Amino acid sequence: MIQMIGYLRSLRSMPGIQAKINAFTQEKAAMINVKIFQFNPLQENTYLMYNEAGDCIVVDPGCYTDKERDQLKDFIEAKQLRPIMLVNTHCHLDHVFGNKFVHETYGLELHIHEGEKQVLEMAPTSGLMWNLPFDNYTGPIHFMDEKSHLALGDEAIQVLFTPGHSPASISFYAAQSSFVIAGDVLFRESVGRTDLPGGNPAVLLKSITEQLYCLPEETIVYSGHGMPTTIGHEKRHNPYVSG
Repeated sequence: MIQMIGYLRSLRSMPGIQAKINAFTQEKAAMINVKIFQFNPLQENTYLMYNEAGDCIVVDPGCYTDKERDQLKDFIEAKQLRPIMLVNTHCHLDHVFGNKFVHETYGLELHIHEGEKQVLEMAPTSGLMWNLPFDNYTGPIHFMDEKSHLALGDEAIQVLFTPGHSPASISFYAAQSSFVIAGDVLFRESVGRTDLPGGNPAVLLKSITEQLYCLPEETIVYSGHGMPTTIGHEKRHNPYVSG
């Protein structure tokens, strides 16, 4: 975790890094748009998927401070969006800080993989260890797996089972809009750490090669931290998992 924090802080200090991240924000008519926020001290990427009709799905709300919560809320209001679903790729603390806020603000109930429930329950304890206390989500939980699909309008979003970084991480693949939100499984020229409880390097490798690297090379990968990338770039340049 310390190494990851240092890496992320170095990213933030690089000139133009935020502009590069913003450049990957998708907004196209008749497709799923993707808005990226960088939240909390771990610089986690929170995502909004939304369509031209104004429906939106909140993915991994990491907003920790009042300012960050306002930033998320203000964007939703400015775009006149209607949040219809709250989902977590996995339940490490930096990805769940804002679950309670989204639930209380928009009345949404949480959707996760059943294998992440214990991770979610342990998140406040992890928060205390990192001096990041927070109130956990305590509302109803709905379970998803690789047979599940999300939908925004007419476009289906496939749920991919991609464990390895966490016990039951899932990714969200929008084939028509050519992107996948992969949580902390795959980063630009890197991969998720596997030394946390439930992590497994062999399982992570399998998830990447069998679930992500089989996607079209032009598919944009929206990761849980850092800049977006593409499947093709990672297959050619990722030093940890070659294509």
